[in-house]
Parts: sequence; C-alpha cells; structure tokens
Amino acid sequence: MAADGISILVVCTANQCRSPLTAAALARRAAEADLPVVVTSAGIAALPGALATPPTVDAGRRLGLDLSGHYATSLEPASVRDADLVIGLERRHVQEIVLHDPRAFSRSFTLKELARRGAEVGPRADNQPVGEWLAEVHRGRRPTELLGASRADDVDDPTGSRAVDHVTMAEEVDDLAQQIFALLYPTPER
Repeated sequence: MAADGISILVVCTANQCRSPLTAAALARRAAEADLPVVVTSAGIAALPGALATPPTVDAGRRLGLDLSGHYATSLEPASVRDADLVIGLERRHVQEIVLHDPRAFSRSFTLKELARRGAEVGPRADNQPVGEWLAEVHRGRRPTELLGASRADDVDDPTGSRAVDHVTMAEEVDDLAQQIFALLYPTPER
C-alpha cells in the first residue's frame, strides 16, 4: 500500500451536519491506518463559527465520532485549489466547487459518485499516485452530469427534513467513507 498522504476537502451546505460527519469518518480511518491524510470540511452557505447541530453531534457519537469541537467554515477558493480530492454531498455542492475552481472538476465528486465510480475502476494500485487514480475515476464524466438533483448522487440533508433522520444519514456517510477509504488505500492481500 502506498503511504503517500493526501488532502481531502468535504463540502455540504452549512458545514454543520453532513460534511463534518463525512470528514470525521474519513479522518478516523486515516488515523486508524496511521496515514498522513488531512481531511477538512466546508459549506457553500456556512455561517462561520457555527457549531455542528446537536442531532449531528449525537449521531456522530453513536458512531464513535466526536464533533463537539467542530466549527463551520465557508468554502473558499484556496481550499478547493489546495485539496487533492474534493467531495460534495450533493451535485449542487460539486457545482459550487467547480465554480470556485473549474480545474477542480476532475478531482471533485459527490460522495456517492466517488464510491460508485471508484468501485467501477477498482482500488488504487500500490504506489499509484492518487491524482492518477482520480483521473481514471473521472474519465468519461461531463459537466452536464452535475445538473439537477439525483437520488444516485445526493446524500439527503436531515436538517429540517422529515424524510431522513440524522442517524440514518450518519450511517450512510460512514459506510460510503469506508468504501472510499478502502478504494484509496486498499489493504494488501495476505
């Protein structure tokens, strides 16, 4: 397994629920594997300094994730530019990411899209640069695929929703984070 580190930026709307949970799930896996992966999060409409919502903190706690010290951050062009991988929780988040930096399209995906397309390509090869693997995952994508909402690509926002709860969403993003981490850093067969 390649031990090279990467920078991952996870983006949602307010940076108080989905993106902090996803970032924490990815960061936990990197820490457990002792890998130099830096994971941050931001929101396209964040109120800087706002805390993670109480239901989000509770849902994270059930998964062993501590979000009590999380403070919302606004999406900034520099954070997009500096990230090796940018993950949105909905297509509209990826749209905003690409508006901040059109060159980021090839390394920006929704969480579900990255898990799906990554599984189609297969895990990153030993010593394969992350950027090279992401280029394979990106191959054949078109910007028009970002138009509209998509059940296949969007993680539902439980904030103010009766259709989805925080625990179900947290379990979904934790499972997707596990899938993505396994694709980025596959365990060598023994």
